[in-house]
Amino acid sequence: MLKRMLLMLAVVIALLGGLGFVKYKQIQTAIAQGSSFSPPPTAVTTVIAKRESWPSTLNVIGTAAAIQGVTVSADLPGTVDKINFESGKAVHAGDVLVELDTRQERAQLAATVSDRDLARINYGREQQLVKEGVVAKSEYDNAFAQQKNTEAKVGEIQATIDRKTIKAPFSGILGIRQINLGQYLAAGQAIVSLQSLNPIYVNFGVPQQESARVRVGRSLQVISDDLPGVRFTGKVTALDSVIDPTTRNIQLQATIANPGGRLRPGMFVQVEVGVGANRDVIGLPASAISYAPYGDSVYVVSNEKDTKGNRKVRQQFVKIEGTRGDQVAVVSGLNAGDEVVSSGAFKLRNGAPVIVNNTVQPPNSAKPNPEES
Repeated sequence: MLKRMLLMLAVVIALLGGLGFVKYKQIQTAIAQGSSFSPPPTAVTTVIAKRESWPSTLNVIGTAAAIQGVTVSADLPGTVDKINFESGKAVHAGDVLVELDTRQERAQLAATVSDRDLARINYGREQQLVKEGVVAKSEYDNAFAQQKNTEAKVGEIQATIDRKTIKAPFSGILGIRQINLGQYLAAGQAIVSLQSLNPIYVNFGVPQQESARVRVGRSLQVISDDLPGVRFTGKVTALDSVIDPTTRNIQLQATIANPGGRLRPGMFVQVEVGVGANRDVIGLPASAISYAPYGDSVYVVSNEKDTKGNRKVRQQFVKIEGTRGDQVAVVSGLNAGDEVVSSGAFKLRNGAPVIVNNTVQPPNSAKPNPEES
């Protein structure tokens, strides 16, 4: 019995040892295959790094504002008698927009004019009589005062009539009408907005460390996402006298030519203002940059090859400053002539093999022209 048990134990140990040996050989084979395995190459596009001269610019967000803009309102209370404008139309300075009912004032004016004319006659009579010594000097003074009083009343009523004729204070574009014919207007009630749109202001802020480089007279360009392919030009015309203590930005104002009034007050725009001489950079497509918290990088195709003859890439950290259209400016980390991966970089790692296929290239234009423009 004991011999049988020992025999069975020996068989089990031999079986387990055989299985362990087989598994050991399998693991060794897998490790050997893994060490010799090379990942398949990644298809990428590349661009040759070239040095370019870029203007030194600062890109910020601005807001358009009318050079002149008011809400035309009623100066005196009254009922709307005539409306002489249409919403959204252009008007010139002095154009009559609204006439309020002045029938009562005109009746008062007619009566006061009669009183004035009578006072003038009486004054002329008293003037002649006082010269002849017929009347006292006091009566002459009363006639003179009466004449002046009636003339002042005529002027007051005429001014009231004129103030009830509401005119455009300057040339511009009207907004949407806010009144109706026959409506009673209280003093100060809004009638319509009026904005002067050409030229137009653009207000924007720059960091205080850049304020010394942005001076009055600097040229700039303005674009808007709502007007693709359109660039507006102008100059910086004013700098604020203080720096915002919250943002540490200084506010600037530029005057922009705005033909056709396409820029409207309140629109957000992108401002590109020159801040110095041209600089020497390497312009790359934005798709070539791998952004990361620890530093931005690109992948450069090297002459090193894997076992299958595919070229490898190396990760190169770079410093970037500014953009222009589809391009990003690299100021350090690259040399002219380096072959840089322009698309497909997100799939790469340092030393990865690649296959270059430049049949289709990513956008790389300094002044892109969107299809919808």
